[in-house]
Amino acid sequence: MALIVQKFGGTSVGSVERIKNVAARVKRTVDAGHQVVVVVSAMSGETNRLVKLAYDIDPEPISREYDVLLASGEQVSTALVALALNKMGVPARSFLAHQIDLRTDATFSRARIESIGGPILRASLDRGETPVVAGFQGMDADGNITTLGRGGSDTTGVAMAAALNADVCEIYTDVDGIYTTDPNIVKSARKIARISYDEMLELASLGAKVLQTRSVEFGMKYRVPIHVRSSFDESEGSWVVPEDATMEQVVVRAVTYDRSDARISILSVPDQPGVAAKVFDALAEAEIVVDMIIQNSSHDGSKTDLTFTVPKANVTEAQRLMEAIAKTLGADSVRADTNISKVSVVGVGMRSHSGVAAKMFRALSNTGVNIQMIATSEIKISIVIDEAYTELAVRVLHQAFGLDT
Repeated sequence: MALIVQKFGGTSVGSVERIKNVAARVKRTVDAGHQVVVVVSAMSGETNRLVKLAYDIDPEPISREYDVLLASGEQVSTALVALALNKMGVPARSFLAHQIDLRTDATFSRARIESIGGPILRASLDRGETPVVAGFQGMDADGNITTLGRGGSDTTGVAMAAALNADVCEIYTDVDGIYTTDPNIVKSARKIARISYDEMLELASLGAKVLQTRSVEFGMKYRVPIHVRSSFDESEGSWVVPEDATMEQVVVRAVTYDRSDARISILSVPDQPGVAAKVFDALAEAEIVVDMIIQNSSHDGSKTDLTFTVPKANVTEAQRLMEAIAKTLGADSVRADTNISKVSVVGVGMRSHSGVAAKMFRALSNTGVNIQMIATSEIKISIVIDEAYTELAVRVLHQAFGLDT
């Protein structure tokens, strides 16, 4: 008998019929002799509906009330799944975050999980029940409802599996696994059977939408096997697991892209200590996440250009902050560009194979794609290019590294 956490995304519980299908799948697992903890997202489209309601009332809603509102979506789907399971003869009990003492920090809308009341769920399992837990939500030390950010139910699921020492966390979604790239762009993209935590963490942070970054972090920290699979068929999905020796044989595991960033350049800033600190301190105080950073060589030994990327959602605020700082520094100007995208290749095999960057840049050069920025780690290379060339770059790199065969 295994203990399995099954997390179902919004599309999986998007209608009454789909909720019945979820309950039937859970029942099959229970009937096979396993204990199951179910984690659910809000029904597809529900969170967007709630967000719109909030912004129709106040374009800058109070963060505490905003989280109370958004968390209600999971309460509905949790109760409906529990009802469906009981109707099918599977004793089930719904739990909201505060009922299982799922504690987070006090950062509304992007809270981080600090602890989970495992004994409460253990007691439910011992009674022969199947707990159905609301994903995405938590409770801070003052009893306020918090939410974990978009995709946060993935994190709830994996954190639940870690807290209960479950054998596996199954993430059910509308795709049947993790692919070498977006199949909507490259028809020959292949499903990856096994991928390391490190590779999946890079892919999630670089734009792949299959798993939330923090869910992979939990899996890696607590060694929870994660099985990403489809809610709509019984096929084997993709496993996110610890790295093994065979994984380094594949130089590049996948190609991904992200159109959600913008680039900001501060031109002709003084090339002296403390300038970068002033720039990035201001962004940090505004809670704006910075990704890639490039500082050019000095023009004449006294001036340089500083370029970095931020989320497009924050580009207006970031540009305003930088224009104010540019005046104090005596910089020439600040430029913002939202027509960019980030394309990345990822693979643990890069640690032990040379020539990856050369092959990547040659393939792009041969098709006329100009590279504007470059960032690397030991298992990834990311570039910023003109957004118009995103799909071309993905197709070219997917073929160049043999991922379609």
